[in-house]
Amino acid sequence: MRRLFLIAIIFCTATWQANAQREGMVHQAVSKGIASFYHDKFEGRLTANGEVFDNNKFTAASNILKLGSYVKVTNLSNGKVVYVKINDRMAHTNTRLIDLARVAAKELGFIRKGITQVKVEVVPESEGKIGIVAQREGIALVGKNEL
Repeated sequence: MRRLFLIAIIFCTATWQANAQREGMVHQAVSKGIASFYHDKFEGRLTANGEVFDNNKFTAASNILKLGSYVKVTNLSNGKVVYVKINDRMAHTNTRLIDLARVAAKELGFIRKGITQVKVEVVPESEGKIGIVAQREGIALVGKNEL
């Protein structure tokens, strides 16, 4: 069942990308910088878009990415990838690119280190939602850069 689900995800993403390229809709913003993760003290607090923060959801804060956007975050030291939704802002004095929920930082493998260099790519909402569902379900994505 998981294999069938993964095949469907790959097919849908490839179809969307082909249609988007044909229609000139592909726009990917890519940034590199430092990622950190939320402290447990923020658990249960309201985020900038009004959601209740949960360290077990694939969400993140950023001062430069649009609220509600979906991004693919790649840990540049180990190649691990995670999809998250931007739902919060960071303190204005924070110079980091993105602040991830603990579950996302764990997936990227930098909990012990605390921070890491990442590449952040804005992705279509459909790709972001599918990526988050796959992560929650524990489905191994094909390759580190494929969905």
